[in-house]
Amino acid sequence: MLRRFDADRGNAPAEFVLVGTLLVALALAVIHVALTIHVRHVLHASAWEGARYASYYGTEPGEGRALTIDLINQALSPSYSAEVSISEASVGGEPGVSVRVRAPIPTLGLWSLGGEMSVEASVPLERPG
Repeated sequence: MLRRFDADRGNAPAEFVLVGTLLVALALAVIHVALTIHVRHVLHASAWEGARYASYYGTEPGEGRALTIDLINQALSPSYSAEVSISEASVGGEPGVSVRVRAPIPTLGLWSLGGEMSVEASVPLERPG
């Protein structure tokens, strides 16, 4: 009796493990990039809102900084609002206000193992009358 040699027999479990590992790694990488983009967007939107509020006639710059910190704390975590600064700026040749946020880059979920991102938003000051 002749025995037939099946070279592909029994390869399915091994291939499943190899391909499955690559697919899981790819999915986790896409999730990580999406989370990092989300965090950056939240930081920038919060900085813009704080700068916009601080640019109103009759408000103090500290109020815009406080709003920025509050928005970041609500959306992310207090560790992301540790370094929020506000300063005077020139926006298109007009006096304005600028809010800068420096925060850690999320590495493992929202936890950071190092690295830093910085966003800045500038808005011209509102004029009375």
